[in-house]
Amino acid sequence: MPESRSVADAVQAALDAKSKPRGSLGRLEDLAARIAAIRGTEAPGRLRPAIVLAAADHGVAARGVSAYPQEVTGQMLANFASGGAAICVLARCTGAELRVFDLGVASPVAHPAVRDLRIGPGTADLTRGPAMAQDQAAQALAAGRAVAAELAAEGIGVVALGEMGIGNTTSAAALAAALLPAEPEATCGRGTGLDDDGLERKIEAVRTALARNRPDPTDGVATLAALGGFEIGFLAGVAIGAAEHRLVVLLDGFIASAAALVAERIAPGSRDAMIAAHLSPEPGHRLVLDELRLEPLLDLGLRLGEGSGAALALPLLDAALAILDEMATFEGAGVTDAGR
Repeated sequence: MPESRSVADAVQAALDAKSKPRGSLGRLEDLAARIAAIRGTEAPGRLRPAIVLAAADHGVAARGVSAYPQEVTGQMLANFASGGAAICVLARCTGAELRVFDLGVASPVAHPAVRDLRIGPGTADLTRGPAMAQDQAAQALAAGRAVAAELAAEGIGVVALGEMGIGNTTSAAALAAALLPAEPEATCGRGTGLDDDGLERKIEAVRTALARNRPDPTDGVATLAALGGFEIGFLAGVAIGAAEHRLVVLLDGFIASAAALVAERIAPGSRDAMIAAHLSPEPGHRLVLDELRLEPLLDLGLRLGEGSGAALALPLLDAALAILDEMATFEGAGVTDAGR
C-alpha cells in the first residue's frame, strides 16, 4: 500500500481543519487516518462490518490444558447458531453481521446459520506431532482468503475476527512462542480459567510441542501445520485476503492476534490492514501485538474470545469515520481557527 502514507496525511489535514483544536480527539483521529489508509481513500465513508467467527476443536485439549471439556466447542457452536451467545448479543447491539464457520468441530452442528468448511474433526495432539498436515494448513488458509473475497464482493468494509475452540489458547501460545520467538512461560496464560496446575500443564504442553515439532519460524505455513488449529489457519487466511482487498481487519483477542501473526509471516505487510480491538489478560497477547506494531483500542480485561472485544470496538471505528465524514470545518461552521 505505497500510497497509504499520503492518504493518512491528507486525512489528518482534513481532521485538523475540523472545528476543534488540532489533535483534540486523540486516537480517534489516528483511527480515522488508519482506516482511510487501509481503504486507500481520503473519504472512506461509513463501513459495513461483519464478524467472522471460526470454530474448531484441538487434539491438545486431551492434555488438560483447558478448564472446560472439549464438547463445549460443539455446544457453543449451537449457541451461536441460536443467537444466545455473548457475541450474538454484541453483534446485534453494534449492527454487525455475524458469520459463523465450522472449520473442524468434533461434534458438528447442522444449522443454516453455521457454514460448513470442515477440514476434519479437530486437529491432532500437537504434543505428539504436527497438529495437521501441511495440505490441511493450506486448505484452511485458502478457505479464509476465499471468504475474505466474498465479503469484499458483498460490500463489507470491516472484518472482525473471532474464534471458538476448547484448547485453542494452547495452540495460540505455541504459535506465538515459535514465531516471536518467546519462552512458553511468556506466552501461556490461564485461558478459560485454569488453576496453577492447569497452567503448568499448558506450559509443558507448549514446551513439548515445540521440542517435538521443531517449527521453522521463517516458514509460516509449516509452523501453522505443526502447532495451529483449523480455525486459526482460516482466520489467518481471512486476514491475508482482507488485506489484499483493502478491508479493515479488526482483531479480537489472543487467538485472533496469533492468527494475524501467522498471516503476517506468510504474507508480509498484512499487518498494515489490521487494527487491534483490545488487550486481553493473556500474557502472550501484548507480545504478539507489539510484534505486529499494533496498539489496542480498549483494555477491559476481556478473555472470552468469540470476537467479543472486536464487536465492542466497532462503534469506535464508526465514530472515527463519522467525525471525518460529518463534522463541520472551521470555515464551514464560521468558527475562528486559532491554528493550534
